[in-house]
Amino acid sequence: MKSFQLNEKTRSFLSEYQLFEDDLIQQVQLQHRLELVAAFGIQKGMRVLEIGCGQGDTTVAIADAVGESGSVVAIDIASPDYGAPLTLDQATGSIKKSSLGERIDFHFEMDFDFFESPIPFDMAVLSQCSWYYKQPEDLLKYFKKVRGLAKQICFAEWDLDFTCLSQRSHFCAVSILALHSNFVKNEGNIQNIFHKTQILQLLQQANFEVVKQLTVDATFL
Repeated sequence: MKSFQLNEKTRSFLSEYQLFEDDLIQQVQLQHRLELVAAFGIQKGMRVLEIGCGQGDTTVAIADAVGESGSVVAIDIASPDYGAPLTLDQATGSIKKSSLGERIDFHFEMDFDFFESPIPFDMAVLSQCSWYYKQPEDLLKYFKKVRGLAKQICFAEWDLDFTCLSQRSHFCAVSILALHSNFVKNEGNIQNIFHKTQILQLLQQANFEVVKQLTVDATFL
């Protein structure tokens, strides 16, 4: 891996929570997630729902943002033993043991179709998880349900309009995998890819008003 300088916010996070020690790849990923969450504008004390939390990479950044007075409910349809080199259970187990753990409730094998909450969330987050959805209709259904559970939604996904030549190979790879999934049933983590204009249309169909769009730099990944 090429040399990389962590910024002050990332170093402060690592020092405070003692997570991802001796794992430079995870630390670089963390810096990206912290920048994503900063773009979301999450405030201290918020109650946040994260859909498609995976191993908790973005969850920890959200938990840091909401502070001790806030909370995160993180759900994923996958089994706790899914994932490599660490399973979801192993990765989130380390998070739960940290000082962030008390702010987070992880729920695996949780189909969002059946998720309910008597108290509305301040915000729902779907971050880099939309390519798991097989059809636009599936994503629209989730958006519509989020509309009734949260006051606002924050959505992040890799931009298909790449700006650097080095990103072209990644674009080609995910395009091939999405095309493969269109013809061959599989359990891969790329079932479809959505352009940002399509996401905007789906959000509007779910009666969300889009108030902000921006690009978070990820060229260092």
